[in-house]
Amino acid sequence: MIDWIPIVFVTFKALTLGTCMFFAIKWHYDQGKKATDKRALLRAGGKVAAVFMLSLLGLGLSTFALARMLGLDLSFP
Repeated sequence: MIDWIPIVFVTFKALTLGTCMFFAIKWHYDQGKKATDKRALLRAGGKVAAVFMLSLLGLGLSTFALARMLGLDLSFP
């Protein structure tokens, strides 16, 4: 019985990810057909990139602060 668990879980994961990827690609393809204004598309892409970079910076700073608070050695060798 225990030998079947990885097979079932991997199969379920593959089917779920495959289905999600199909619908994500289909949704993005349909959205691409709607968006014909290049300026709006570039502006939205720029906003997404800016939000990503700010969240990445925030995550790095909060990780650094938590590591210092816990007393971890953060010096380079």
